[in-house]
Amino acid sequence: MNIQVVQIRSSTKRNALTLTFLGMLGLFLGFGMFLSSSGLFAPGMLCFALGAISAVLGISKLIEPEVSVELNQEGLFYHHRRGSLFIGWDNVQRFDIPKGVDGIEMIELPFIGIKLKQINPVLDIIPGRLATGLLTEQRPLLMSAVTLDENLEELESYMNSEFTPLVVNEERYRGVLAMFGHRCEMLSKNLGYHIYIPVDCLDRTSDEFVRLLREYLLRVRQVGD
Repeated sequence: MNIQVVQIRSSTKRNALTLTFLGMLGLFLGFGMFLSSSGLFAPGMLCFALGAISAVLGISKLIEPEVSVELNQEGLFYHHRRGSLFIGWDNVQRFDIPKGVDGIEMIELPFIGIKLKQINPVLDIIPGRLATGLLTEQRPLLMSAVTLDENLEELESYMNSEFTPLVVNEERYRGVLAMFGHRCEMLSKNLGYHIYIPVDCLDRTSDEFVRLLREYLLRVRQVGD
């Protein structure tokens, strides 16, 4: 029995065309004010600056993938503007919402965490551009992990090892793959998950998405049995 494919569309693409259009309009108006009169320099500069910001935001939204997450019988695909990542269901240990510390309170982080059974299948296929992008985007997660553990010595140890080769299950990784592997293992140790999907790329709440993942995984395993 086939299980229906589920596609999740990113909420960040909303108003992309509107922002791009308004941004380009602002740029043209501002440029026109510059040329028409020196007395319109100040409002022209303001219009040009706001137009540039709006255009950049709109274009950045347009280049985001139309489908951010796709679920099928084989596994989960996470689509990013830098590439795609596949995680097979047989390599998933659990899903949940990771938590961090804000003062003395535990808060939910704006990510969906995926705990893997093995990290090798991910490191073997992840595009280098995507690994680099995720390393940059996950800096807040790194700081949350340090705050939760309250161990700056561990952070220093991680930073020193980040550029070293990584050996996992007798497989050796170098360069950006090793850096990404070190980051995944550090986050898993401190926050409990290897892979993190930002909630702003979802079309539903974190709780609803986690529930969808668990129900989908259960159906896949029932069909497999």
